[in-house]
Amino acid sequence: MPRDFDLFKARLYTFVDTAYLNGRDPADVARQLCAGGSDLIQLRAKEWPEKEVRVLAERIVQITRGAGIPLVINDFPRIAQEVGAEFCHLGQEDFFEGSYKTTNEVWAGYPQGTPQIGLSTHAPAQAERAIAAKPAYIAIGPVFATATKPTANAVTLEYVRWAAASVRIPWFAIGGIHLGNLNQILEAGATRICVVSAILNAPDIALACKKFRARLED
Repeated sequence: MPRDFDLFKARLYTFVDTAYLNGRDPADVARQLCAGGSDLIQLRAKEWPEKEVRVLAERIVQITRGAGIPLVINDFPRIAQEVGAEFCHLGQEDFFEGSYKTTNEVWAGYPQGTPQIGLSTHAPAQAERAIAAKPAYIAIGPVFATATKPTANAVTLEYVRWAAASVRIPWFAIGGIHLGNLNQILEAGATRICVVSAILNAPDIALACKKFRARLED
């Protein structure tokens, strides 16, 4: 973990999502995300075989580590641990249907110095159950409908308001967030956001990140 990194101070969580590469080199995407001021970067490769995700993670972690930005590996705890990523992100099904009760159980049998765990949540009851498992952070969403999760129902701003009033660990609003609706998210009480398509579909990824950062820090 970068020495001065503090999740509570993080604002912009971005993604190298292989579904949005559009022919670009994922390593170059990672460099642009770093240059734009991302606080965390997640590698998400939903349709890729684990072996290929591992190879890509080894490339990306060299870039994020050089920039002093924590890397999050989606779905693959073993890859996160083996490449030295700072975090691993798991969905509700991956974690709770995997019979885990606490995040420490994910690392049973692994050496010390393992990544921290982030968990997805889609409702207050899920958030409460997730928090009891002691993750480093939780994600709140999808706030708006999003092509990234086409089968997921939007949780609406009411869930964001609930999180702002109730959640005491770091949490990130996620799902369909773009510059046009960002004010609604912030007014509902969010201070940390995850952005996927609004950044990865932009012609200039670094510039898109900077625009979000400017709004978050305004």
